[in-house]
Amino acid sequence: MRRLVPDPGPTSVAEQLEGYRPWEDPPAGRPRVALNFATTLDGRAAIEGRSGKIGSDTDTAMLVGLRQRFDAVMIGAGTMRVERYGRIIGDPAKRARREALGLPGDPPVVIVGSLDLPWDAPLFTDGGGEVVLITAEQDARPPATATPVEVLREPDGRVDVATALRRLREERGVRALLCEGGPHLHSQLQAEGLADELFLTTAPKLVGAGSAILEGALPEVAELELAWLLQEGSELFARYLRR
Repeated sequence: MRRLVPDPGPTSVAEQLEGYRPWEDPPAGRPRVALNFATTLDGRAAIEGRSGKIGSDTDTAMLVGLRQRFDAVMIGAGTMRVERYGRIIGDPAKRARREALGLPGDPPVVIVGSLDLPWDAPLFTDGGGEVVLITAEQDARPPATATPVEVLREPDGRVDVATALRRLREERGVRALLCEGGPHLHSQLQAEGLADELFLTTAPKLVGAGSAILEGALPEVAELELAWLLQEGSELFARYLRR
């Protein structure tokens, strides 16, 4: 892997993330929010409905590396239905590295939206870590699961992401939150100016159909600034900061 911007030279995923501590500088009243996406050259966020088919093993290493640097990981209910997540940090050695940084070994997984979820997915059956569900559904109840599940209910018929972030900070102490999608949740965060960073992998693939990493119009153009650009083979890894 090579770093193209700034200071061109050899690097690695571990080296790029070594000094990255997003929990140290959260905004007032909410967590610092970073989003992580992989996209094809024609801007698609999935291949045959799955995001995992876009990036390489290096993209997976970046994803796992980022998961080790945040208090919690957030996804939309639709992403959970498609991707069927397992334990976020499966490797005990990586959980130990999180604990050495002062973070919980297992980051809580925050799922936003409906409780229509694949309850037999490994995230719920593994028993490791915990899940926080943020939903506007008042009557639905999660089944008994091996992994502890907490439900935060929003009373107004919809989940307001700004309120959800405030509650995560105040009630759960979340200072840094990694959002892994999907596109509609990304749009909500960008539309309300709540996305502080974007980690974007661009894979050398063309698909020609499917959703983009951002679905829905924004009230204004979001201006981003390139913080770093890495290259491995024909794949690019960028980190952008919102101005």
